[in-house]
Amino acid sequence: MATTGEIVAMARAVALARAALGATNPNPAVGAVVLDASGVIAGEGHTHSAGGDHAEIEALAAAGDRTRGGVLVTTLEPCRHHGRTAPCTDAVIAAGIRRVVYAIGDPHDEAGGGAEVLRAAGIEVESDVLAEEALVDLDPWLLATRRRRPHVTWKYAATLDGRTAAADGTSRWITGAEARRDVHRLRAQSDAVLVGIGTVLADDTALTVRDWPTPDSPTRRQPLRVVVDGKARTPLSAAVLDGSARTMIAVGGTADERRVKALASAGAEIVEVPGADGRVDLGALLAALFDRSARLLLVEGGARLAGSFVRERLVDRVVGYHAPALLGAGPPVLADAGIPTIGAAVRLEICDVTQLGNDVRITTEIRGSGR
Repeated sequence: MATTGEIVAMARAVALARAALGATNPNPAVGAVVLDASGVIAGEGHTHSAGGDHAEIEALAAAGDRTRGGVLVTTLEPCRHHGRTAPCTDAVIAAGIRRVVYAIGDPHDEAGGGAEVLRAAGIEVESDVLAEEALVDLDPWLLATRRRRPHVTWKYAATLDGRTAAADGTSRWITGAEARRDVHRLRAQSDAVLVGIGTVLADDTALTVRDWPTPDSPTRRQPLRVVVDGKARTPLSAAVLDGSARTMIAVGGTADERRVKALASAGAEIVEVPGADGRVDLGALLAALFDRSARLLLVEGGARLAGSFVRERLVDRVVGYHAPALLGAGPPVLADAGIPTIGAAVRLEICDVTQLGNDVRITTEIRGSGR
């Protein structure tokens, strides 16, 4: 059973992981703490992006020779495979750690199973310590790993009567500055941000992180920009082609070849994922994003694109920013999602309600999504 000191150290590891959100992608945000033989914190760290140190390695290095006979506390089971970095289990064994305490098991086919490697080396191992607390930030990455597709968060901003714009099409600004800044937090924590061609044509959004710091990085990390554009209608002058971040344009099977070539020449990566009626197959698009190391996807598209994601049950989390305003007319938050009756409604679980300035952010999870 975990000691009081180990539980306190795990709480610190969870905090380290949370502070690193957005700096570790596509790796999970993991925190680790080393307690020396007397139970005093000797080192701590968090996982870095692909190719960088994992949390355990950073914590062990910070602890130095105080690791002998100590305890490693980490939010995720230490990995056992050799990928871009050496196995964490090797480093733990070499450091003379006598006990490892972790919160969540690693579901990865190759990386998982580190606990058994450590036990075989004579190290005492305990799991599920503060698992619920660690799961808050690890759950999206875990789901993506299990499903082999990105975890999908759909974000929208609307009035209290569910309108995303006025009847004349004006939409700036429905929410205030604090809510808009929080959207940049979501972008910064995501591997990719996705919109439909309708949003590009109407708003010419750049989809970049502009108002949120990226931890431990000399330059702001920009997510991959993704445009669902079945017919390749994205203007060559569009802000998503400004070169400030990578851009992928997903086209259907009937897209004009000249337009496709022009967009590629403008710097976009073109991915053809044809679906029915020349549209883009969203499931195939998510698979393509996963293959490109995208684990966390933020969908910022309009009502039609959101309706398609909901219809295909591809949404895992919904973040709604609600402004205390009424319009009475204008486009709704969600278009047809193939839900014919109240009994078929997609039910959500409220995870968080936070006031941001004069607006309210509601964060929900989709029920029955395999958690």
